[in-house]
Amino acid sequence: MMNTIQWFPGHMAKARRQVTEKLHLVDIVIELLDARLPLSSRNPMMNEIVKDKPRLILLTKSDLADEQVTKEWKAYFSEQGIHVLPIDAQSGKGVNQIVPQCERVLAPLFAAREKKGIKSRKFRVMVVGIPNVGKSTIINRLAKRNATVTGDRPGVTKAQQWIRVGQTMEILDTPGILWPKFDDPTVGMRLAVSGAIKGEILPIDEVARYALTFLAERYPTALMERYKLKDVASLDRVELMEEIGKKRGCLIRGGEVDYEKVAEIILTDFRSGRIGRITLEKPEDWLKEEGNADETDHSRD
Repeated sequence: MMNTIQWFPGHMAKARRQVTEKLHLVDIVIELLDARLPLSSRNPMMNEIVKDKPRLILLTKSDLADEQVTKEWKAYFSEQGIHVLPIDAQSGKGVNQIVPQCERVLAPLFAAREKKGIKSRKFRVMVVGIPNVGKSTIINRLAKRNATVTGDRPGVTKAQQWIRVGQTMEILDTPGILWPKFDDPTVGMRLAVSGAIKGEILPIDEVARYALTFLAERYPTALMERYKLKDVASLDRVELMEEIGKKRGCLIRGGEVDYEKVAEIILTDFRSGRIGRITLEKPEDWLKEEGNADETDHSRD
């Protein structure tokens, strides 16, 4: 049974303060979410923090995500009036659409300026997201240089700077990284499988077993093809790890399976896309989880 994972409330508070203090300096917020786990990789306080500020969501690592599920997530956010753009920061796919998409979102702002006789279409942007979601890579691709000086640790920013992109966009690279805050261990597991949570926080074998359970349920064919398995439905998680370990030669003295080595292989394969294009959650999963939480709350009344 998964325990509640202790997160980083200090970093959360600092990140929130940094964003709130600088929000008035920008015209639009670009929120980065991992396309494989959009809501698990999101700060649940984002709507409260950003309020009515225009926003664009970038679904990063979309090349690793299930295309059909990404369409479902686009529809999910669009229904909330939020513009969404799937991108791949590493290859640069979709990055050239960011500025035009921001301009579309800011069309009402530009129209209001023109009424006042201001023809400028320049705008300022704040980019927020959790670790490993691609923030620095995206900013550097937009700027066409290594422009970011943001530290890699949560809540760390070395200096405030404005980064110019083309003739119209300026990015404020000052807010600390926004960590998601969660009580649901499933969210923590999804983050761990994706690589956003490092091994010192959750045991690697536990994370791998969670990944196997999910893959066997949602993507059994991809799992069987990757590891040359004949069946996954009749095997439990430990048996699956043993089968994969034997196939990959992950054996120690006495012919026992090296479970830690197997876990490393499974998670590396998932994160690199070798198992296939996998998404760890659908909008309907969150609707179910929210419904279950409501039932639990009512039962306490």
